[in-house]
Amino acid sequence: MKRVIAAILGTVAGLVALLSFKTPGHATGAASGLPSAALPAALPASSSSASSSASASPSATGSSAPDPTSGGTAPGSSATTAKSYTGKAVTTRYGIVQVKIDVSASEITNVSFVQLTAFDGRSQRINSDAAPTLLQQTLSAQSARIDGVSGATYTSQGYEQSLQNALDQAGLK
Repeated sequence: MKRVIAAILGTVAGLVALLSFKTPGHATGAASGLPSAALPAALPASSSSASSSASASPSATGSSAPDPTSGGTAPGSSATTAKSYTGKAVTTRYGIVQVKIDVSASEITNVSFVQLTAFDGRSQRINSDAAPTLLQQTLSAQSARIDGVSGATYTSQGYEQSLQNALDQAGLK
C-alpha cells in the first residue's frame, strides 16, 4: 500500500513539474510589435572616422534613414564621406536581428543595431549581454568573419547574416 501511494505522489509531482516547464523557443507575446532590448545603439571605430555621429537610435521600421554625415561635404571636396548600409532583418528562433553599418574609404567606421528584438525575457538578457561584443568584434575584424558570442548562438548567426548582407551592399567582404 505504501508503494502505491509513493508511486502516485511521484507521478503527480512529475506531471506538475512537466506542465510548469516553459520552453524558451516559444513566443510569449505577439510576433509583431515586440520591444527591442535596451542596447547600445552603436560603437564608434577606434580610429578617426568621417562619421561625426557616434550612434544612431535603433528603429523598428527597418528602413534606413539618410545619414546626416553623408551629405555634408561640398561638391569637389576631398573629404571622404561615410555611407550607411542596412542589412536584411533576420528572424532567428529567439528574435529578430538587423544591422546597420557606416562605411568610409572601404572601412567600417560604425556599426549599430536597427532591430534586436527578443521573444522572451531570457533572450532579451542574452541579447543585451551579447550585443556590445558583436559590435566590437565587427569593428576589430572589419568583416563578417567574427567569433560570435558563446551562449548567444542564434543571435550571433542572425547578426552575421544581416552584417554580411550590409557588407555585400557596400561592396565589401
